Amino acid sequence: MAYKDLSRFISDLEKRNLIDIIDVEVDPELEITEIADRVSKKFGKALKFNNVKGSEFPLVINTLGTYERLNLGLGVESLDDIAEEIEDYLDLSAYVTLKGKIKAIPKLAPLPFIFPKKVGKAPCQEVVEEPNLDKLPIIKCWPQDGGKYITLPLVFTKDPENGQQNVGMYRLQVYDKKTTGMHWHLHKDGREIYEKYRKLGKRMPVSVALGSDPATIYAATAPLPKMIDEMIFAGYLRKKPVELVKSVTNDIYVPANAEFILEGYVDLDELRLEGPFGDHTGYYSLSDMYPVFHIEKITRKERPIYPTTIVGKPPMEDCYLGKATERIFLPLMKMQCPEIVDIDFPLEGVFHNCAIVSIKKAFPLHANKVLYSLWG
Repeated sequence: MAYKDLSRFISDLEKRNLIDIIDVEVDPELEITEIADRVSKKFGKALKFNNVKGSEFPLVINTLGTYERLNLGLGVESLDDIAEEIEDYLDLSAYVTLKGKIKAIPKLAPLPFIFPKKVGKAPCQEVVEEPNLDKLPIIKCWPQDGGKYITLPLVFTKDPENGQQNVGMYRLQVYDKKTTGMHWHLHKDGREIYEKYRKLGKRMPVSVALGSDPATIYAATAPLPKMIDEMIFAGYLRKKPVELVKSVTNDIYVPANAEFILEGYVDLDELRLEGPFGDHTGYYSLSDMYPVFHIEKITRKERPIYPTTIVGKPPMEDCYLGKATERIFLPLMKMQCPEIVDIDFPLEGVFHNCAIVSIKKAFPLHANKVLYSLWG
């Protein structure tokens, strides 16, 4: 089942008793984190806070924070279902004979319909207003954080050379009602596009979507090759195209059914101190200088829901997104290293420091070969 948007996913969670609704007032500074962290550690439900201090908008957190909810969001019984389907597509021997090609037709038939669909009118543009981040229930996660952070943003950029769009998930530290940090690491695609704009001497347009369907949110985190559009991958996971609409102030196309869109630009000559930030390992990542995102317009639904997440010592919601990557991309790793049998990223390794790999060993030091391939 493909969810049209975050709101419909939340409604389904309510019907299945997989989300707790909290109507008492909560503080976005540290209190929501404390509650969500406690619930996450007990493998508890998603949470919807209807009365966040200082904001008119409800907030949801931990929506994908169990295997059950993640599988539901991606429309499968198990993450391995997606992996097996990809493995089936990649089995070239199935297409060798005429009989095999004919048998493959039903399997391949849906693929032309996974490409994004552009629309002229969209729910995410029902309201267009001047930027004021103070109205959003943005949380401060941990005591020593540098400030409040938008933690579940889909950051859309466009390559100035070939026009291809990219989307990634980079935290945004809020500086004031109109500006945030843009946490682009050197190895991220968004940073590479940023460097292209720097060489051209042009201001870089950016649009940020807050609140999409689960498949689109996951696709923004997936380690895809540069030539594969994340929205095509989201369409593949959804088994139907992602609807996109042109931003109001720039030429970037964003998910039409998002809850909020932040439109603006990154000034190429401006850097500002970003951080610290309580991170996956349970330690704070250090402050450093990063580009600044200037917001020119905010568009939204008439009754949007603000999504957020927290990271810290596992288990946390991000662990399950990492597990999705482990299972979904296993067939591609097997293509590069056919000797791989299976792989496990333990939650305790927070998907940075630990991988357990099972292989069909054929010669001495075979494990070293696989190790170097995975590192590469």
